[in-house]
Amino acid sequence: MIEVAELVRARGARASLCVLRDGRVLLDIGPPDALYWIFSASKPFVALLVHELAARSDLDLDDPVARYWPEFAGGGKGAVTIRQVLRHRSGFATARGFARDALTMTDWPRAVRAIERAPLRWEPGAVPAYQPIVFGHILGELVRRVTGTSVGSLLTTEFLGPLGLADTFLGLPSSLWSRHVPVRGHGLGGPLVARVVNRRAVRGAVIPAAGISTTARDLARFYQALLDGFAGPAVAEARRPSGEAVVDRTIGTRIRWAQGFQLGGVGRPMGTLSARETFGHNGSNCCIAWADPGRRLVFAYLTDRLVSGHSAAAHLGEVADAVLKSCG
Repeated sequence: MIEVAELVRARGARASLCVLRDGRVLLDIGPPDALYWIFSASKPFVALLVHELAARSDLDLDDPVARYWPEFAGGGKGAVTIRQVLRHRSGFATARGFARDALTMTDWPRAVRAIERAPLRWEPGAVPAYQPIVFGHILGELVRRVTGTSVGSLLTTEFLGPLGLADTFLGLPSSLWSRHVPVRGHGLGGPLVARVVNRRAVRGAVIPAAGISTTARDLARFYQALLDGFAGPAVAEARRPSGEAVVDRTIGTRIRWAQGFQLGGVGRPMGTLSARETFGHNGSNCCIAWADPGRRLVFAYLTDRLVSGHSAAAHLGEVADAVLKSCG
């Protein structure tokens, strides 16, 4: 693991990396109590809540979202199913464009109203088009409509509390502000995004698609619990492939989507050596976490460095490959 640690240090970012195999710590570097904003590596948490509700028959993934949330049908979205949202095949990637979605992502009622009015861009189910922000608000509002409980409260009750994830928060408590790691943005758009997400109001908001603050250790423990069978039926469905790797209309790169997770076997950012059954999620090429069931391996790599372009994804893949080579 010496090569892995050198790759992390050479990048010059503030970073934490935790690697587990069969629950045993292989590598744990970086400040243990640093709370990183993990961007879209947050998405599996809310997706698994929805899958858990489906496993309990509280909802059906093949039902239209509008069955539980009638106002969602606005803009011609009445036929969009929950499963299509989970697969990023809902037919719309943003409500009002990425920039305007980002401006309203901390205001739950406004974000929900914008989603209700959003029009379709593609036929539902036809093409994968990643939903950077609305993914979380759609699923979070669905959770609220079905259970009568906010997504943040249910996440704590169902996952964070039972698993003892005391350093994972959907909305950072103000009392823990001193532990947050500011994002450093580089390249086109990076500094602007960093200024937005470094605001105290943003870090403290409930943004299920991007707003979890956590440590590498806690995130690794979460994926280890999934490997060990926690929420087994929900995880099995969330890992189920939705198709082969295709170019995503939003991101512009080939991705193998499951139903709440991204899958391995397509190279960066999970590595060229990643197995097809590897499941996890990238977070703006800044943070990533995944689990490899065959190797019984968990990888959680969190950084403060947000860089536009493909170099950041290549770095994540290089570190992943170094870990996979070390593990055989």
